[in-house]
Amino acid sequence: MDRQVLLAFSLTLLAGLSTGIGSGIAFLCRHTNRKFLSVSLGFSAGVMIYVSLVEILRQAQEALAAQLGARPGGWAAAGAFFGGMLLIAVIDKRIPSPENPHEVKLLEGEERQPGQPVPGHLMRMGALTALAIAIHNFPEGLATFVSALQEPALALPIVAAIAIHNIPEGIAVSVPIYQATGSRRKAFRYSFLSGLAEPLGALLGWLVLRPVMSDTVSGLLFAGVAGIMVFISFDELLPAARAYGEHHLSLYGLISGMGVMAVSLLLFL
Repeated sequence: MDRQVLLAFSLTLLAGLSTGIGSGIAFLCRHTNRKFLSVSLGFSAGVMIYVSLVEILRQAQEALAAQLGARPGGWAAAGAFFGGMLLIAVIDKRIPSPENPHEVKLLEGEERQPGQPVPGHLMRMGALTALAIAIHNFPEGLATFVSALQEPALALPIVAAIAIHNIPEGIAVSVPIYQATGSRRKAFRYSFLSGLAEPLGALLGWLVLRPVMSDTVSGLLFAGVAGIMVFISFDELLPAARAYGEHHLSLYGLISGMGVMAVSLLLFL
């Protein structure tokens, strides 16, 4: 495994394990900082939308045009872009809404009074949420890995955006499991394992695609990655940002994320 592959895998691992940060927040804080989460999730969406549409999709179009010709390359890039959206949409559709990790979870939402029986559904809800997040994290892990592998300069902002996105997912897993079992260790373990699906998705994707990797396949993957990240932003991050806080907070975060990404692209690419 060469250095670039190792770096891409390490960054994907870092992004995936940020679910553990969500678990830590759930254990240390009794109330959700709604404004912070709203701005943070909006910021993450801004980073991912801007870099996907302005940089990643453009590079995919250029790579495919060089291999297939301008018009066929453009059609191939557009097809792969919407194909990435379709992939994550199908995965999302297959997960029942009560266990869907996109549903907003508040730290105080599952609190119960002393002596009150633990609801039997909490452990199941937490376990199924962990499974749902793991399924979602497979394509996210591949997206992060391919981005870092193809264009290392893009890796850090994308990793930061997905890490922010994964923090509420860690809360969503750990809160119901902790309330059901009273065990911080068990709640953290479930959250940690759901995050491991991200580097696992990257590793499996790389092993499958490595034998057939070419400039054309690379361009198609890059366009698909852009579609996946745009869909995640509109389907997960922005609705969650608005649900956690005021409308304008999520918008300010979105614009800030786009601005930071624009400056970083101009300075470092």
